[in-house]
Amino acid sequence: MGAISDSIEAALAGVQTRPLPKSAAARMRVVLRAERGSTRAVAARLGISLRTVQRYLAGQIRRPSPRLASVLEREARRSWQPGIRARAIRQAAQAGITVETRARFGFTAAAGSTDDPRLRRITEQLDPADTARLLAAHQAGADEQQLRQILGQGLGHAYFQDRGHRAQGLDVTVTDIDYLDVELS
Repeated sequence: MGAISDSIEAALAGVQTRPLPKSAAARMRVVLRAERGSTRAVAARLGISLRTVQRYLAGQIRRPSPRLASVLEREARRSWQPGIRARAIRQAAQAGITVETRARFGFTAAAGSTDDPRLRRITEQLDPADTARLLAAHQAGADEQQLRQILGQGLGHAYFQDRGHRAQGLDVTVTDIDYLDVELS
């Protein structure tokens, strides 16, 4: 995952009311519940064999490999408390999110302007429409480049274009994210 996906996941984890189960078997059951009981879908989602999923569920294997442990934790966290997670996403899409970042921002603008990318520290509230697009793309499994493009458009509109009051036609690109913190409103 990337900086944007990790920040969104951290913000969504902050709204959960119960901690994620610790054992591999319990986490496997969380992912199984999200896949509506299909062990084949769980195996495909985790990148392991069907038999390995069955062994974890039966308690025959208790300690996953480091790779599987990280994938299992990530997927279980994405599937944990789906109702609370969906409600937080709906509320954030209606109110917007606050993004604090230090990244390299570049521009595509009219001739004669300074469009060289440079490092900036920005804290800005994204519009609800941009927030909804970003969260929907994240939920759909968009890669980091697509999320970066959506975030660049949202920050470009909110910060650089002053919500449509100046710099019309400015296209903002985000590269080299030093850090990113997302706060759900």
